[in-house]
Amino acid sequence: MNTVETEVATLAGGCFWCLEAVYDQVQGVLHVESGYAGGAVPHPTYEQVCTGRTGHAEVVQVTFDPALISFRDVLEIFFEIHDPTTLNRQGADVGTQYRSAIFYHSPEQKAVAEEVIAALTAARRWPDPIVTEVKPLAAFYAAEAYHQEYYQNHPAQPYCRAVIAPKLAKFQKHFVAQLK
Repeated sequence: MNTVETEVATLAGGCFWCLEAVYDQVQGVLHVESGYAGGAVPHPTYEQVCTGRTGHAEVVQVTFDPALISFRDVLEIFFEIHDPTTLNRQGADVGTQYRSAIFYHSPEQKAVAEEVIAALTAARRWPDPIVTEVKPLAAFYAAEAYHQEYYQNHPAQPYCRAVIAPKLAKFQKHFVAQLK
């Protein structure tokens, strides 16, 4: 039996529902799980994270096949689908739980993240500086079951229509070659 070598990326870019919906459509992505990382409270609940007092960010863990998509490509999508220049917010979502962060799993991921940020900064992709944190992943806690595949299960929900659907449309337009 052939086994697929996989890699995991843990990314925070605002609401985890948005990131999960996009990465679910990326060729080479095998699994996406919404959760929490970067905080001090073990096994936090959504309600605790929403207070902004646990230190956690809403994140997605993206399990991918590096033979089909590189970590650099995963990050290029990440930087296209959120605003990495707004500190502790994405659109109307405000608080440290909505910060932009890359929680790396290896020194190689750290180096690639720093290279991508440096290249985007040098290219002046945005008028404001990138504030994305690059930190080692200490722990990942899966979000409650009702958060998993939220967009897929609730596409008509107002937040999904107003916020997630436009992000998906933008992703689909810019990354046609990476669609499943």
